[in-house]
Amino acid sequence: MNTKLKKILIKSKKEVFSEIIGNNSSKLKGEGYDFLELKEYEYAEDVKNIDWVISAKLQKPYVKIFHAQKELNINLIALLNGSVHFGTNKFKQELICEICSILAFSTIKQGDSFSSYIANEKLTLCTKKSKKSFSVEKMAKDIFEYNSIGKKLSYKTVTNSIFSHLKRRSLIFLIGDFFNIEELDLKLLSKKHELVVIIIRDRFEENLTSLGNINIKDLEDGLEHKGFISNNTLESYKKHIKKSDYLLYEHLRKCNANFIKIYTDENPISKLTRLMK
Repeated sequence: MNTKLKKILIKSKKEVFSEIIGNNSSKLKGEGYDFLELKEYEYAEDVKNIDWVISAKLQKPYVKIFHAQKELNINLIALLNGSVHFGTNKFKQELICEICSILAFSTIKQGDSFSSYIANEKLTLCTKKSKKSFSVEKMAKDIFEYNSIGKKLSYKTVTNSIFSHLKRRSLIFLIGDFFNIEELDLKLLSKKHELVVIIIRDRFEENLTSLGNINIKDLEDGLEHKGFISNNTLESYKKHIKKSDYLLYEHLRKCNANFIKIYTDENPISKLTRLMK
């Protein structure tokens, strides 16, 4: 196993089992132990849930409703296209690998199972539904060693594939850098599933400084650019990124999706802990 990958797995496992990342953050109505609300009794409901004290006071039968204690159906989806093969502190792809490992270990810790996928021009299964540590290792290896250079990301293809492939209501984590979001539409997916979006960025991408004469290459389509980038071009680029992120955040809010941004120079565990509590 690659030394860097081994360190990611050891670090992720150690942090998860020494931290508390909220258990079963998605709660449903049903049989369980966490009280949710009182409601008026309806015909054919289980009489054992009647609250006799409240019913006596209100002169009507009322029943207790509880949070369901059900195993979550968790799916980790790593969006790996050419742009994640970049980073000044560490590659974004490495950070995606680390975050997926943390989430997978956390899922196992709370007694749930997880499945994992790699997505770009298509949706590819990494690991089937599992509660085993070896599945985390396989997923991490697949993501870490995946050749993302030359891969383009089709949000439309990915979201349609997820919608048709995942039949049961699930908690879905989408992890990627979320550039070029013109085709991104999570409205239909959010009606069927609970979504959490984790945006991965390198600070340099959002705060470019004067570079002068450069030679850059687009890692999705292979196009190269040689020449001078002016300050006006840099400012236009920064404005474009801010506008794109604003539209992304607004779309995620409309879809009731939780989201967070993590940079390559950050330790992801603290932000993930806050996100899942």
